[in-house]
Amino acid sequence: MLSVRFEGICKDFGTVRVLYDVGFSIQKGEVHALIGENGAGKSTLMKILGGYHAPSAGQIFVNGEAVQFHDSKAAEELGIVLIHQEFNLAEDLSIAQNVFLGRELHRGFLLDEATMNKKTVAALEQVGLQLDPRRKLRSLIVAEKQLVEIAKALSRNAKLLIMDEPTATLTPDETQTLFKLIAQLKAEGVTILYISHKLEEVKALSDTVTVLRDGRHIQTAPTQDLSQQEMANLMVGRELSDMFPPKTAPEQPKTVFQAERVSVPGWAREVSFELRRGEILGFAGLVGAGRTELFEGILGLRPRTSGRFALEGRPIDLKSPSQALEQGIVYLSEDRKGKGLHINMALRPNLTLMALERYAHPLLDTSAEARAFAENANRFNIRGGSAEAKASALSGGNQQKLALAKILHPDPKVVILDEPTRGVDIGAKREIYFLIQGLAQRGKSVIVISSELIELIGLCHRLVVMRGGRITGLLDQQEMSEPEIIAYATGLKGSHATA
Repeated sequence: MLSVRFEGICKDFGTVRVLYDVGFSIQKGEVHALIGENGAGKSTLMKILGGYHAPSAGQIFVNGEAVQFHDSKAAEELGIVLIHQEFNLAEDLSIAQNVFLGRELHRGFLLDEATMNKKTVAALEQVGLQLDPRRKLRSLIVAEKQLVEIAKALSRNAKLLIMDEPTATLTPDETQTLFKLIAQLKAEGVTILYISHKLEEVKALSDTVTVLRDGRHIQTAPTQDLSQQEMANLMVGRELSDMFPPKTAPEQPKTVFQAERVSVPGWAREVSFELRRGEILGFAGLVGAGRTELFEGILGLRPRTSGRFALEGRPIDLKSPSQALEQGIVYLSEDRKGKGLHINMALRPNLTLMALERYAHPLLDTSAEARAFAENANRFNIRGGSAEAKASALSGGNQQKLALAKILHPDPKVVILDEPTRGVDIGAKREIYFLIQGLAQRGKSVIVISSELIELIGLCHRLVVMRGGRITGLLDQQEMSEPEIIAYATGLKGSHATA
């Protein structure tokens, strides 16, 4: 069992200070929630505790003794293990190779593959996964990768486990499995530090909650003493209400985009739908329903065996994302790190990459790019870096806002957003919701794929529900409710339909 005390923790990146004199305590064997807006310093503080960063000032005490970690291995030797918000996995290795990466088991001079596979199966079962440990990681869906990250951490005999947005990619059933696992670990004396933007989870799971805002410690209190609304207000420093903008009916219900009989092998079968001008059309369904894969097939990111498309009544070909962009159709991937941004490039070229023809005449006008970034940083409230800073230096929420700015920079007609607020704090979520509504009000046509039902209900004019690669229901605003959506998503209601 481990307890932790932070005293006067500061962190500077160059001339920018991101943590200011942070101090609070984490008790042995408790579930301690850490909340705050993106850029509040949560992940930075946890990387300091996990040995990935050194504090610029201040001291950490573990079980009452001052410690200094030179790297993450030093922290792990004390039993402190961090599960990163962004996956820290090797796509080309097997599940077992990922779980034991850096601490491989040997039999003589050879790797003990059999034992590592056996121990990996046991670790996967702990998190409710039944997978062949020899499978390549790249073959897994995002939710499975998240559970592999958790299994990897548990296999390291953690005494203090740091979970950074662990349910962001999980289904309700997988989330409940994780909650049971957290309860089991707590009963065994493991201390859990839980970072989440989902305040209902914080309320249900944690014993204590700490709020950070703009790199400063705001409050630490028993969770039972704070309502979700009070937590939200502490995070943003003001009263937060009206999470979703008022819905206004599209003024021009003309069909803009049509997809007919789209089939993506293994994922979608004979799917047809239409999207209207000024409409926000939602796509709901459980993990494995085929929503993401359907749109990856439409945009040429994965093979499709059939499908016809029309834009404003005119037949179009869609064989690649670049061809879709030429037609005015853009897509924001659910995997912002792997597919949404060039994480090791500067913010400036990340923003302008999809609209380079504006800036190359033929030489690249970097000054114009920098001005464009400054304008978009202000419009999208992107905080945390200059135009030349790397995207990897931004917090998860600011990376998401940069990804949104990037796809909107070419001024598209059709905007497809896959999990647009995943890993984004409550204040930034509200900003993104109003941004999406603003797009629709300006006549853009928007598709939102989301696992958060409240998000879909609050935003969308119509909602498509998918199950097993097919559309099972189409709901208008009056029909949208969580029980109704779940009924169609689980097969209790509905049949194959056209949206």
